[in-house]
Amino acid sequence: MQQPTHKTYTVKEATLKMMKFCAYQERCHQEIEQKLKDMRMIPEARQEIIYKLIQENFLDEERFAQSFARGKFNQKKWGKIRIVRELKLRKISRFNIDSALKEISTEAYFNTFEELSTKKWETTRENNLLKKKKKVADYLFYRGWESNLVYEKLQELEQQEK
Repeated sequence: MQQPTHKTYTVKEATLKMMKFCAYQERCHQEIEQKLKDMRMIPEARQEIIYKLIQENFLDEERFAQSFARGKFNQKKWGKIRIVRELKLRKISRFNIDSALKEISTEAYFNTFEELSTKKWETTRENNLLKKKKKVADYLFYRGWESNLVYEKLQELEQQEK
């Protein structure tokens, strides 16, 4: 029985493939590195391809971080803690993380938090007030919102309910 053969790529083929991959959506270095490893590219070739992608502006860590932060905030309503955690997992530098967080206006951040927390409070069906507060808090923490905001908002919502 013959072993399944894996497609092999020249540096030029792999570079073109990665250019398409990056053109489709913003990518971080880690994603490109992993994709090239999966394509069985040797370390020297991976370095050369990544260098070319950066040179030709297909790969830009700061642009990736900004796009990631905007997208996760606007689409998934993530708070800053979750965004920072996810960017750190992708080995994004502190400088680029700070730059990415500037993409979220303070006003939009607090408006989104108000909207999200109020909506979750109103849609949580729980008669026990303590359990309801815990469910809403867990939901907001999972999404990466700061604990001081969550606790203040829960106090406020609890007062309105009484």
